[in-house]
Amino acid sequence: MTRREENFDEPNGYSGIAKILHWGFVFIFAYGIYKQVDDISQLSNMALFKFEIFFALGFLALLVLQFVYMKTTQKSALPETANALQKVLARLVHYGLYLSFASIAASGLIIGGLYYFGVSQGFFMEGIIGLHEIAVTVSYYLIAIHILAAVYHRLLGTTFGV
Repeated sequence: MTRREENFDEPNGYSGIAKILHWGFVFIFAYGIYKQVDDISQLSNMALFKFEIFFALGFLALLVLQFVYMKTTQKSALPETANALQKVLARLVHYGLYLSFASIAASGLIIGGLYYFGVSQGFFMEGIIGLHEIAVTVSYYLIAIHILAAVYHRLLGTTFGV
């Protein structure tokens, strides 16, 4: 039996490490939203600037760790009997979450790099800030879909039409 198959020995289908990574990431993301930079001029505070850079790098590292761990050791919580559309939608939402989270951190690092090299305004900076804001907004929608799907899966059944 492979490790991917063993994860269903757990009460709700995921290993303890997977649960820690998932919920730990939830708290880290929430903290990042809570302490976000409201105005780019705040980056003139070197302590804040350094914190933001290290936070974004750590965020990306944890995201990659979680993605690799989940892809190599865990299976979907959806049963084999789930219809193809539900499986595709679940995969799209999960990949969308990873992509939006990575985009948030990467665009934040680009913004920080531009600011460090003296670019605090202009077309390119505004474009990267716009992409950063879009990634944040998309992540909110995907999180909402993920939560609704999890509630549906837990409370109302495991497949559409149940």
